[in-house]
Parts: sequence; C-alpha cells; structure tokens
Amino acid sequence: MAEPLLQIEGLKSGYGDVQVLWGIDLAVQAGEIACIVGSNGAGKTTLLRTISGVVRATAGSIRFSSERIEKADPEAILRRGIAHVPEGRRLFKGLSVRDNLLLGAHLRRDREEIARDLDRVLAIFPILAERRSQDATTLSGGEQQMCAVGRGIMSKPRLLMVDELSLGLAPQAVDHIGEALVEINKTGITILLVEQDVATAFELARNGFVIELGRVAIAGETRALAQDARVREAYLGV
Repeated sequence: MAEPLLQIEGLKSGYGDVQVLWGIDLAVQAGEIACIVGSNGAGKTTLLRTISGVVRATAGSIRFSSERIEKADPEAILRRGIAHVPEGRRLFKGLSVRDNLLLGAHLRRDREEIARDLDRVLAIFPILAERRSQDATTLSGGEQQMCAVGRGIMSKPRLLMVDELSLGLAPQAVDHIGEALVEINKTGITILLVEQDVATAFELARNGFVIELGRVAIAGETRALAQDARVREAYLGV
C-alpha cells in the first residue's frame, strides 16, 4: 500500500492546561473520503484544529505527504495543501458569496486558474451562482455550508477537511452537499469528514475512525464499522 497522504502518530493537544487528545493514531490515503465520528466532546474538532495548526500539538507527529507539519502555522499548512472548513461555516458578514469564495484563494497568485476554479465551484453549487452577489451570511444554512465548502476548494487543496457537515441542516441539504463532496473527491481531492451523524458519515466515507475521550477507539472500513455491535449500540441506535 502507498504511503498515506496524512499520517498521525501519538498526537496530543488541547487548550492550555486542558488536554483533549491523548495519543491519536490514524492514516488517510490519497484520493479517499475518510470520516471521524464520535460523541460531543470526544475531540473531533480539536483534532482538525490541530492538523490545521490552529491548536498546537504538544506531542506526537503529523505527516502530510511525508513531511512533518505539527509545528507549522496555519498559513504554512494551507500552502501545503490542507484546507479546513470549520464547524459553523464562519462566513464573512457584509461580503458577497463571490467574495467569500475568493477569500479561499487569498494565498494564490494564479489568477486565470483562480477564475476557472471559481467557475467550477459555481457549477458544483448552482445556487451559489444564482446568489453570487448576495451577502453570504443571509443564505440558508445549507447554502452557507455550500459556500464554506466552496471557499475551501478555492485554496486548491490536496486534502479538504470538513467539520460537522450536517450540523443544523435539513436532510435534503445534507444529501445535496454529500453528493457534491463525492463529485469533489472524484477530481482528486482527498476528504476528511468530521461528523456527529454517523450514518451520514458512513454513507460517504470508505474508512472511518471512532474517537472516544481523545483516542481512536475503533477504526476500519465504514461498512465493517456499521456492523460492529459497539458502534451500532452507541452511535446508530440499533
């Protein structure tokens, strides 16, 4: 098997004196959709924030394309090709959909390619094309999530990390965005999805990691995890 695009070993991090991650080990292969699931407070969001450099690792290693990045700052990590769509979307009030999308490309200088990528995002999410001049924060929740995902794509990432895709969204919106992520993945972008809705995560991803109390408790192919008695009882309600 090829070396993973993202390899994490013994990762620890937290906030001040509060440790949240207690030795995370996981690997994501290039070209796949993988998911991280678990209950509230398990450490899922902290893990993504540590990968993207927002939270500093206190121990362990993060390798991206074989390069150590656990000490890099967020801008350097973005330049290396990791884009983070945060929980809550965090769009910029007062800026149009188009301008919010273009902010994702703020580190790029390839203007013609940026224009092509913008057209591609608007083709993936046609509703954003219709509302490109509208204040992004006045969109519906599902449309805001589309804009946030599109902004991540505009950075031209190799790895797109999406935190809580379905949070607060109607099922139809979740289905639409999920289908879009599959299409985005087909273009060669690897996706790491954090999701509290385990059924949605397992439907989209090939491999999954169940985090409990800051550690990976169970890992494997999602079709196998969906049949695991521990996962079914704790997260699928069966």
